[in-house]
Amino acid sequence: MKRGSVIGNIAKDLGLDLGRLSARKARIDTEDNNVKYCGVNLNTGDLIVQERIDREGLCGKKASCVLKQELVLENPLELHRINIRVQDINDNSPQFKEDSLKIEIHESAVKGARFLLDEAHDGDIGENAVQGYSLQQNDYFSLNVKTKSIGRKYGELVLDKELDREDKKEMMLLLTAFDGGSPQRSGTVVIHVTVLDANDNVPVFSQTVYKASLPENSPLDTIVITVSAIDADEGMFGEVTYGFDDVSDENQIFFLNPKTGEVRVAGSIDYEKESSYEMQISAKDGLGLASYATLIIEITDINDNAPVIHLKSVTNPIPENVSPGTEVGIINVQDRDSENNRQVRCSIQQNAPFKLVPSIKNYYSLVTTGQLDRELVSDYNITITATDEGSPPLSSSKTVQLSVADINDNPPVFEEQSYSASVSENNKPGSTLCSVTARDPDWRQNGTVIYSLLAGEVNGAPVSSYLSVNGDTGVIHAVRSFDYEQFRSFKVHVMARDNGSPPLSSNVTVSVFISDVNDNSPQILYPAPEGNSFMTELVPKAAHGGSLVSKVIAVDADSGQNAWLSYHIVKSTDPGLFTIGLHSGEIRTQRDISESDSMKQNLIVSVKDNGQPSLSATCSMYLLISDNLAEVPELKDISYDEKNSKLTSYLIIALVSVSTFFLTFIIIILGVRFCRRRKPRLLFDGAVAIPSAYLPPNYADVDGTGTLRSTYNYDAYLTTGSRTSDFKFVTSYNDNTLPADQTLRKSPSDFAEVFGDCDRSPEVGTYLVSVNSCSLSFKGYSGVLF
Repeated sequence: MKRGSVIGNIAKDLGLDLGRLSARKARIDTEDNNVKYCGVNLNTGDLIVQERIDREGLCGKKASCVLKQELVLENPLELHRINIRVQDINDNSPQFKEDSLKIEIHESAVKGARFLLDEAHDGDIGENAVQGYSLQQNDYFSLNVKTKSIGRKYGELVLDKELDREDKKEMMLLLTAFDGGSPQRSGTVVIHVTVLDANDNVPVFSQTVYKASLPENSPLDTIVITVSAIDADEGMFGEVTYGFDDVSDENQIFFLNPKTGEVRVAGSIDYEKESSYEMQISAKDGLGLASYATLIIEITDINDNAPVIHLKSVTNPIPENVSPGTEVGIINVQDRDSENNRQVRCSIQQNAPFKLVPSIKNYYSLVTTGQLDRELVSDYNITITATDEGSPPLSSSKTVQLSVADINDNPPVFEEQSYSASVSENNKPGSTLCSVTARDPDWRQNGTVIYSLLAGEVNGAPVSSYLSVNGDTGVIHAVRSFDYEQFRSFKVHVMARDNGSPPLSSNVTVSVFISDVNDNSPQILYPAPEGNSFMTELVPKAAHGGSLVSKVIAVDADSGQNAWLSYHIVKSTDPGLFTIGLHSGEIRTQRDISESDSMKQNLIVSVKDNGQPSLSATCSMYLLISDNLAEVPELKDISYDEKNSKLTSYLIIALVSVSTFFLTFIIIILGVRFCRRRKPRLLFDGAVAIPSAYLPPNYADVDGTGTLRSTYNYDAYLTTGSRTSDFKFVTSYNDNTLPADQTLRKSPSDFAEVFGDCDRSPEVGTYLVSVNSCSLSFKGYSGVLF
């Protein structure tokens, strides 16, 4: 049959699902894994011819020729045996061993004498084998066709008319052998008949059937057996010659010595190819009389074939999440030997999570025994060993390389539990703050990490308006410039996500700390900047050296050393009259006020912070040396902004009124004191008028350490009539001073203690007088509040 011819439909015969043949990897296999003569059409289920099938090459003279094939199906594994009976066709013509047959017949041969002819050989069997012979028409001989016990036909030449050597010495006859095939085939040979004298004895074999046993792989020229035949005639009539009777492959494997009858090995003996040989041998005398015997040689098997391992199917790569017991491969083991030499044991190395499970016949399933993890082991080299039961045993090995396919089973893991970044304020947008790094042990896209910011807010604004993160590198950039004075730190959450399906992710917290930069100049709270208000300090003429005159109050929005302030007088009307505290900002007299000092004193004070580089601010301080506002010259000489002078005018009027009142009161007290001939010492520590409007409520200060020192100590004298006066004290330097919203009432005994020593200046708390919602603070005046 031609290649592609349909033998039958195995899907229909076996009841298989035609649609699943491809999915189950249906295929035709053979036991010895040699030539695959058949195949299967996965679309139709037809069994088709794949290679040319030669029955004579497969089965020789066997009456029945069966080609054994196997149909293999996977998922689940199924094995179906297919026996294909190969039918013979008449594709071989009969042929004789030689082109001509030489027969010598004595003239004394009687009528009816028979002479055996060599039979013709036809590779076909049955009706296609040799079915008969025909002889060319002649006057002396006829042909008699006979059948041997094994079914083969041969011819005998029958003498019909006595020979006369003197009449005819030689004759040429044409013998034709024909088969029973359709169309019929034939072969011819020329019979050369020579008329001789008589030979009345034929050779006789010692046995009609000779049997011998020969191990396979026997070396060349090994003697298998010796046959013998005896001819009773003498001389040339008794000389026996041995030979193989038919034309076959056995003549190439064995050699028959024509003189001695020794049968020797002439070719390769392989039990797996042929387990026995049957040959017809002949013994002929010198005149052509012959007899025949049968030689049967049995080949014994030796363990000369190691098992052969065939990998029929394999799942590669293997997903790492397969469950234990999953079939990942099919192994077939073949051993061409027989009996115990054919029995095979298969094993696998112990250090791999796989095992072999026997299945059908010589098939094994390779299954997993444990959980696979590509991140631990990504490839396995599995060595399978097959050993037979022969003596000595033979074995073979095969290495199967299996790869583990990655599954997205690992989320990205950050190298640190949390990250922190420090950045100076006023940074440039786009500057790098820090970088985060996450590792994913998975492979390719499952291990590719992408970074992003989680949604959130910082000071009410989206976190994306402050930071951005590079999705590939994890580098975090600032989107805007930060201001330390607005916020000093914040936290964001960064997510690392892989590209797997479904994607896995993890988060980490990034803390951003903003460090201060000296970007804010000091802000002077008091005195107010020029153009906004007009303040003038009154300095009594009797002020002594070291008396507190006023105080410059300033703050800096920066922090740390950038907010450490220092005060300096950069310009003054009289440079040697006033000094300012380097860190307190308190303006004091350096010496006693003299009459020669100018009434109007202007000071320009510079306030510097401690940053690098240092920033500063300046203010002007206006001082009037006078005990009475009436002595004050026109205030127009002191610059101020008239746009906001209405309120200032009210304050000046109130200040003049109160000053006049207190001066009158002091004169009365002094008169009384002089009348009692007591002359107390007047210590005047100065007067400070600080409008409360210039003290913002959002600035706090720690006593004795900052720049907002709003309380002072004063010395004052009281008259005897003021012992029941009420004084309102604000917070003092001393811890036991009452708060400003409490009232202290002095008893006569308390005043007696205060004024008992005329050489000591009693300490009196600061009291406040409210005029038009403005607070004026005075020191050093003795008086009674009404």
